[in-house]
Amino acid sequence: MKPTLIIGGGIVGLFSAYFLQKEGIEVTIIDRTDLKDNCSTGNAGMIVPSHIIPLAAPGMISKGIGWMFSSKSPFYIHPRLDYKLAQWCMLFFKAANEKQVKRSIPFLKNLSLLSKALYQEFKMEHPESAIALVEKGLMMAYQTDAVEKEEVEFAHLARKYGLEAEILTPEDIKKVEPNLELKARGAVLFPGDAHLDPGALYGFLKKYLEAKGVKFQYNTQVLGFEKAGQKVNAVLTDQGKIEAEKVLLCGGSWSGELAKMLGFSLPMMGGKGYSFIQENKPEISQATILTEMKVAVSPYGNQVRFGGTMEIAGTDQSINLNRVKGIFESINRYYPDFEAKFPDENQIWKGLRPCSPDGLPYIGLAPGYSNVLVGSGHSMMGISLAPATGKILAEIHQQKNTAIEIQGFEVGRFD
Repeated sequence: MKPTLIIGGGIVGLFSAYFLQKEGIEVTIIDRTDLKDNCSTGNAGMIVPSHIIPLAAPGMISKGIGWMFSSKSPFYIHPRLDYKLAQWCMLFFKAANEKQVKRSIPFLKNLSLLSKALYQEFKMEHPESAIALVEKGLMMAYQTDAVEKEEVEFAHLARKYGLEAEILTPEDIKKVEPNLELKARGAVLFPGDAHLDPGALYGFLKKYLEAKGVKFQYNTQVLGFEKAGQKVNAVLTDQGKIEAEKVLLCGGSWSGELAKMLGFSLPMMGGKGYSFIQENKPEISQATILTEMKVAVSPYGNQVRFGGTMEIAGTDQSINLNRVKGIFESINRYYPDFEAKFPDENQIWKGLRPCSPDGLPYIGLAPGYSNVLVGSGHSMMGISLAPATGKILAEIHQQKNTAIEIQGFEVGRFD
């Protein structure tokens, strides 16, 4: 029997393998890298059912134009002559409207809630995993009138869709964050959110899958596919031909290139983000987003990770230190007493989040194929949505009904 081949060993690929091996399926994962450091290992590790509005939302166009003029801004599209980028921007512009956002909310919410439940299940099943799932919610802290108005409006919208949201005064914030001052007009707390250490999760999952017989093939570049009718029989790589019963494309920011080889369109851009770890002094205890700067703060006891920026960069992986400075400068703007030290370049993590133009992931069968599935385009929510995506792909693989409705994630929606 030929194995199911997963192209891409990020967190979505690993969770897909996790649920497939539970079904008794033989799985091989191939990746273009050595999997030591990728988009899944150094992000903020947030599990966010509260994030029900996709990246392509009304207001992002005008904000994005304003941010274009600052090299330290939270969102940046580097202007360049590139047909792929122009096409992506046009589709992003078309999707950034209220009608599309309203249509997207139930799909994103249900996928997020399924993922959160699967994380809780995973933690119970694997108490030895040390993933440190912290279920204390997520706080959105703001300093300006304009952002306060946006966040409070969003809190009401979240409640309308059945999510818990608490609007906090500066006095309330002191109870949530007792060890140091958080300079804010107020905040919204989403108690249903959580966070974990993404590196610990990734390391555990990879080791667990290896122990369960999942094969890993590193530093393997996909060159093409051997097709017959509506099926892919083999994947052609620089390490030779690999035969496959079924193929899952979980290649992150490179998934668009894989789709092109298969003859269908999967608009995708890499959204580069950066993060770094600091000694947690004085101790920040609450996972928080510093909303004006879009900086995520993830505390893990005596360490805390600061991460942010969305730099639409294709697949360019160079470090732009100005963007790191933007994250760093936001720390003392919100936490004046925090002992922040600018990181050395070798301490800065960078990752390319795979961004679809409408801010929704691609999950399901590839158009024109009966044995090719896609799980990609999760933007900055890869960790948050990976278990649900993996479970749904395993269900489709096994021709079962999916746990939730996935119409909004249709793979061929831009064809």
